[in-house]
Amino acid sequence: MSEELVTFFKALADASRLKIIGLLAQQPYSVEELAALLDLKPPTVSHHLAKLAEIGLVSARTESYYNVYQLDVKALEARSRNLFSQENLAASVVDVDADAYDNKVVRDFVRKDGSLKTIPAQRKKLEAVLRYVVKVFEVNKKYNEKKVNEILSQYHEDTATLRRELVGYGLMKREGGGGDYWRSEV
Repeated sequence: MSEELVTFFKALADASRLKIIGLLAQQPYSVEELAALLDLKPPTVSHHLAKLAEIGLVSARTESYYNVYQLDVKALEARSRNLFSQENLAASVVDVDADAYDNKVVRDFVRKDGSLKTIPAQRKKLEAVLRYVVKVFEVNKKYNEKKVNEILSQYHEDTATLRRELVGYGLMKREGGGGDYWRSEV
């Protein structure tokens, strides 16, 4: 689907083609009429029309000696709905590594032994580091505060900040003051 999006945008990525679509949206025209209106040579207009026909936006019918081109408005609307549907747009990034940013941040902030060099001050980077740290906890398993601190001390000496931020970002839940902690299902 992303190839279809690219083809569609390439066909429209030309000022003359956009003008042709604009003119054809008003009424059908022959190549010669379009050439005169746009101050282009007929072979150039034919080339642009061929590109637009490839993606199904224009069609031709014969009138006397001329081919008359018209915009297929229904095809344009259908193509737009289809190409720009949420599913198709999401499919266009299927080969993008969604964890690339987190992985880069973790590489920047984590030592070879897995501990943190420092706790990031920038919120986006902090979130990435917290997503890395929280993986050590089992989902829905309850841990007392002492055990949480023991586990977090493997990452950084400031366990209170890590614990508070894990809860603040919703990656862990806490029961009461100093009660049990557990990893959320996020």
